[in-house]
Parts: sequence; structure tokens; C-alpha cells
Amino acid sequence: MELDRHDRHLLRLVQDDIGASAEQLAAQVPLSPSSIQRRLRRMREAGVIEREVAVVDPAALGRPTFFIVSLQVERERPELLNQLRRWLAAQEHIQQAFYVTGESDFVLVVAAPDTESYDALMGRLVSENPNVSRFTTNVALSVVKRGLSIPIPPHPAD
Repeated sequence: MELDRHDRHLLRLVQDDIGASAEQLAAQVPLSPSSIQRRLRRMREAGVIEREVAVVDPAALGRPTFFIVSLQVERERPELLNQLRRWLAAQEHIQQAFYVTGESDFVLVVAAPDTESYDALMGRLVSENPNVSRFTTNVALSVVKRGLSIPIPPHPAD
């Protein structure tokens, strides 16, 4: 899908606040509210906007602990990697999972209510995925920045 400068501007704005009304967005993008609604609908239908989510304050839920996990697998056979990917995607405490280059094969961001829950998750990971050879864990002491915004380059004509 070709994105013009207005689409790109809209994407920057809705990444910061998807709850902004079409009228509020129209105050910042030189388009009518109905045009903004059509553009957003088109971007949703095309898959440019994958999902709309709420960002929840961790303190409101008892301050979960964040763990950064590096996983190594024994074999990188496609069927084994796909099985592990499906398992990781199905776990509610795993916020993000990346297949990476370097010493590790996967890097995970895990938000668990406590270390016991994290330990149980990792126990299940190892027992249900025999291809996982080892993992290392870093515990986040504080959150400096948290987000999922994607930098949007300017339109080539700009």
C-alpha cells in the first residue's frame, strides 16, 4: 500500500494516541474528519494498522517484574523453530519475542507478576520445548522507556 504524507502523519499521531477523534486529528492534519476516518479504515483493512491496544500502567496492576530473556536452541530446523514460535506466541506473559542473530536465537520480553510465575513459565518452556538448549535472564530494575511505536520516514516527495 502506498502511503502519502497525510497517511504518514496520521500514523505518527495514532501511534501516540489511537483514541484521538477524527476531529482532533483533523486539527493537525489538513484533511476533513471523514477523510481521516476513511484513511484510517483503509490502513486497517490493508494491515498497515495491525491492532489497536491500550497501554496499561504496570503500577495499577501491582508492578509486574520485567525479564529480558535470551534463548538458545539446539537445532534450527524449520519445524522445530515454528513449534517454538507458536508456543512463545501463545504465552500471555511473553510480551515480545524476537528471532535474532548473534549468540542467542531468540530474545524475549516477559512481564510476570513475580519471580515464581516467571520461574514456572520458564520451567514449562524447557519441558514443553526440548529443542531449547539454554536461556539466560536479565531482570529489569526499572523501565526507562516502553513502547511499540515504529519510526515513520517522511514521504519520498517531501
